[in-house]
Amino acid sequence: RSGALKARLCVQGCAQVAGVDYHQTFCSTLRATSLRVLAALAARDGLAMRRWDFIAAYLQGELEQGEVVYCRAPPGYETLGSDGRARICKVVKPIYGMAQAGRRWQRSLFPWLRQWGFVQCTTDPC
Repeated sequence: RSGALKARLCVQGCAQVAGVDYHQTFCSTLRATSLRVLAALAARDGLAMRRWDFIAAYLQGELEQGEVVYCRAPPGYETLGSDGRARICKVVKPIYGMAQAGRRWQRSLFPWLRQWGFVQCTTDPC
């Protein structure tokens, strides 16, 4: 190891209020039945199946235009501004703990998949 220290900033998503701090959090996933059908088709046709693991996926999304999220400064960070008021941080990208982080990641991933020729299944919402 290089001796560098790492930290992960998380938002207290439990403190977010639906309809105020976020509006949609639904992030669809593949149904088990659909996965079994894909595996059966791949086995029948002698195809290999691969899966992808995106590192820090929730951090790769983008906030929607006009979406503004603030959080308190993390412990150990200077929490008072020069005027003596508590300092807050403006979140510019989704981070861990945000209720809407998964949906933002999915909305960023879909256009990329379509660009590579993938087609969304009509029977699954993912």
